[in-house]
Amino acid sequence: MTPTVLSTLGVGRKARVLDVGGDAQLQQRLLEFGILPGVEVRLVRVAPLGDPIEIEVLGYNLSLRKNEAAHVHIEALP
Repeated sequence: MTPTVLSTLGVGRKARVLDVGGDAQLQQRLLEFGILPGVEVRLVRVAPLGDPIEIEVLGYNLSLRKNEAAHVHIEALP
């Protein structure tokens, strides 16, 4: 599968986190939420205007802004 970013994942699709980028504060926040390399995430839904997105990670749902999700590098799973 081709590496991409979380903000481009389709609804209902699963992916594995490869890396978390962005500034140090954003990285720390995302890591504290459990968005860690190797963790599987699933895009649950996208708000009507496209922002924020809701993902499932480690058994709970989390809303992220698209600009935050753009810093999470993923590998889409089949």
